[in-house]
Amino acid sequence: MISGMLVLSYPERLEQLKDYQGQEVVIIKNGTRICGSGAALASIPILQDKAYFEVKIQQGGIWGVGLATERADVNRIPLGDDNESWVICSDNVVRHNGIDVAKPSISSQEGDTLGIAYDHVQLNFYLNGKNMECPISGIRGTIFPAFYVDDGAILDTHFRNFQQEPPVGYGEIMAEKSILEA
Repeated sequence: MISGMLVLSYPERLEQLKDYQGQEVVIIKNGTRICGSGAALASIPILQDKAYFEVKIQQGGIWGVGLATERADVNRIPLGDDNESWVICSDNVVRHNGIDVAKPSISSQEGDTLGIAYDHVQLNFYLNGKNMECPISGIRGTIFPAFYVDDGAILDTHFRNFQQEPPVGYGEIMAEKSILEA
């Protein structure tokens, strides 16, 4: 008799941004840089209690970063205009369902690093390690890191080897792995 069990583990290599990407999005640098026009979701969802990832704004333009379900339309930007995504945008507004839900008091610019921390209760954004004090709650469903770019924006994603120290208790996204027992 074989029974299956699912566990979380750190994958050897995360092939981020490949499974859910818009038709006009360009993914390069081993799946960590997003440019072009459109959106992309990471290839694995956030399953553990406290997850963290980062984005470095390599080149300005129109962009957004946050979380989305796999039902988000990656060919329609900006994300945050539907009920399936929660993002902080290049115009310094946090959006969900077409509504500006928060406006951080500090703004990001080219060269900055945005940290995204999610614990299944709240989504928090960090700018160069400082909490932007614009938490989002009420996020439901299976959630993926989400990114969109347009107008020349280039974002580099970091799912490990962070440039900033994650908040206490938060760490890299872990992949689900199936272990079979005989």
